[in-house]
Amino acid sequence: MPGVLEICAAAKAAAPYLARAATAEKNAALEAMAQALEGGQGQVIEANARDLANAQAKGVPAAIQDRLLLTESRLAAMADALREIIRLRDPVGDVVRGYRLPNGLELRQVRVPLGVIAMVYEGRPNVTVDAASLALKSGNACVLRGSSTAIHSNTALAGLLRGALEAVGLPADGICLVTDTSRDSVKQLCRARGLVDLLIPRGGAGLIQAVVRDSEVPVVETGVGNCHVYVDAAADLAKARAIVVNAKAQRPSVCNAAETLLVHAAIAEAFLPAVAADLREAHVTLRGDDAAQRLAGADPATEGDWDTEFLDLILAIRVVGNLDDAIAHIARHGTMHTEAIVTEDRAAARRFAAEVDAAAVVINASTRFTDGGEFGFGAEIGISTQKMHARGPMGLPELTTTKYVVEGDGHIRA
Repeated sequence: MPGVLEICAAAKAAAPYLARAATAEKNAALEAMAQALEGGQGQVIEANARDLANAQAKGVPAAIQDRLLLTESRLAAMADALREIIRLRDPVGDVVRGYRLPNGLELRQVRVPLGVIAMVYEGRPNVTVDAASLALKSGNACVLRGSSTAIHSNTALAGLLRGALEAVGLPADGICLVTDTSRDSVKQLCRARGLVDLLIPRGGAGLIQAVVRDSEVPVVETGVGNCHVYVDAAADLAKARAIVVNAKAQRPSVCNAAETLLVHAAIAEAFLPAVAADLREAHVTLRGDDAAQRLAGADPATEGDWDTEFLDLILAIRVVGNLDDAIAHIARHGTMHTEAIVTEDRAAARRFAAEVDAAAVVINASTRFTDGGEFGFGAEIGISTQKMHARGPMGLPELTTTKYVVEGDGHIRA
């Protein structure tokens, strides 16, 4: 089995071929990848069944098993997403800005691939396809290191994708999979400076912080979503009920699901009993402060609940005195992912949007919309919660850097 650094070196060697590939070549590879997924469904589902059986035997939570599960419909959706990426604009070569300097030099800032992008992620085999496809379209090679939970699924998917690259004349090592799922393999990726240009951890807080702490390679932090919905005194309560239930229960195992509900005290008595009934109908367990216990029948919340990304049908509820209190709570406990306000007061909405520090601020809509597909980017490689280089859903432009091209006619500097 090749070592991690050997795999990274293979990706590094393949990267120049992808960087100079024309858009038509990359699109042909994406179509070949989509067809490979469709033709290899049985193989992938068989591999996925092994992963699921192992997960069930180990008592992995149901929410994590849902992330792991691959079905014919999910594989078909992955193939459709690949074809959506074909339709997206190729960012490589785009001129970010360009102008003639007073001395006659022509200056252009041009988008170029990063080189080799490494992904470390947990039990979500769809990330194998998302990361590989977005890296390819943006001209990058990728090194993928999934978890032991999804190793059979990831191996089957990566094999199909690598075969698709070869079928159109691009190097298979443009997509590399690290099959060593030990912690040491992550440490080696973190130290692969010179071979890996960007490292993206996608998973729980423990994984992300370990990579950020140990990496010698530039890192983009993604994913941890302790997201809030704040229902203001001026909220339309019917809208608020629908938004809260969707944000929590539509798919609770993902990072843009709401984990905490904040309710203005002025409307708590009118709102909380009704929304609590809606949430219980959706099988959501409620944990709350004293007011939420009284009005919503919530179980007592612990201090740790306000900082927890449950990724499950559990919602923490707190009644706050005003907008200031809601913003302060989010500042203390949020993870700079997605924060929502429900209000008909435009001044309150503007203030919330201006003061809340998050990659996405949502007004009168569900937190579930923070997603590359919903934003029109196609499949995303992750949702960045940091402030440098990329923030929010990371699509194709976020997987490029820029270089300056300066063109003269014998110019010399005085």
